[in-house]
Amino acid sequence: MDEKLIGKAIEVYNANFSSRTWFGRCIFLSWYCDIGTCEFCFRSTVKHKIRHASSAKRSKESILCDAIIGKNLGWRIEFLTGGYRIFSFEDQIEICRLVSEIYGHKIWINLGTVGKDELQKLQPYVEGVCASIECVDPDLHNRICPDKPIEPYSKMLKQAKEMGFKTSCTIVVGLGETHEDFELLAEFISEHELDRITFYALKPIQGTRFTESPLPDEYAWWVAMTRVRFPLLEIMAGLTPKRAEEYAGLLLRAGANGLTKYPAVKRFGSAQAHEVERQIKESGRKFEGSLTELPDVDWDMEVERLGLDEELKEKVKGKLKEYVEGMKRGSV
Repeated sequence: MDEKLIGKAIEVYNANFSSRTWFGRCIFLSWYCDIGTCEFCFRSTVKHKIRHASSAKRSKESILCDAIIGKNLGWRIEFLTGGYRIFSFEDQIEICRLVSEIYGHKIWINLGTVGKDELQKLQPYVEGVCASIECVDPDLHNRICPDKPIEPYSKMLKQAKEMGFKTSCTIVVGLGETHEDFELLAEFISEHELDRITFYALKPIQGTRFTESPLPDEYAWWVAMTRVRFPLLEIMAGLTPKRAEEYAGLLLRAGANGLTKYPAVKRFGSAQAHEVERQIKESGRKFEGSLTELPDVDWDMEVERLGLDEELKEKVKGKLKEYVEGMKRGSV
């Protein structure tokens, strides 16, 4: 790794942010997408298309459990996300309302292209809008995401910014981009006046043409370059589960504000989760929340506070008990 670049990133970060860091939990609404043609995504594989119907989506109780657990573990919400056009818009509004109520503040969403009228209806519960751009090189993007053009996302981001929303985008490192493409990314960030960016390392999926994640130094290069160029930008960096131990501390030293995309419920309390926390501390950061210790919480009371109808309330309580017991065993 270019230690000079890392050193500069550390200097810029320390001049503009506190030592706090956090885990940003992505709450998925579904595991299916009716676009399903982005070449790097598991939703593009034949196996996925066979196993999942367009109606496949998470239950409302499991979504609310994610939010209740995350709030009590000190995890922030990165955003609500999922395959496009699965829930009705009315259902999306209701889920945003409930998750916002659980956390006690507005949340972020990453739900595809959202129009102005829809944004207005979401505004009471949503503070930020994220666009899954993936890569900014037009030719590369068109090859990898043929049915998800950049322009509608660009329009949404500019519209959302005008309406007072915070804005963000996601970028995947390892799709075939080059270092020369960084200037395209910098132009995109500046043009859209982004408040946040979330980087992910490519996760190879069987059935796609991608077979390797980027090396840790390559991944960190993008984070560090972005930190140096944009001192006040909030940068989130995803952990690929198989390489979390290689990425965690390095990404924070490269200037990331927080970490995301880690299966924190499934791997809660694991040796890997302990190692991630150790690296956070070693990098000089103070971690909000925990990936390894459950707090003493009256989980039923957390559900009672929401004022849900009796049927949904009992479903949430049952699912929450299942989740928490699994986290205690490390087997969710």
